[in-house]
Amino acid sequence: MAEDLLSHYQHIIKTFTFITGSKGAFEVKVNDELIFSKHTMQKRHAEPGEILAMFKEIVGPDVPFYGT
Repeated sequence: MAEDLLSHYQHIIKTFTFITGSKGAFEVKVNDELIFSKHTMQKRHAEPGEILAMFKEIVGPDVPFYGT
């Protein structure tokens, strides 16, 4: 997940902090808005590409992937 976000959007991400919790719990916030939480929202691990797709929806279709 972190690799997906940074490899595709490193040109617009100013700060990236990855903090895990107990039992593999983690949360993803964009602009202080919680978009994924294994512990409280979805209660499951993210599917491959799921968080990248959520991030892409938030930043919009006009923001290209890094290097394109």
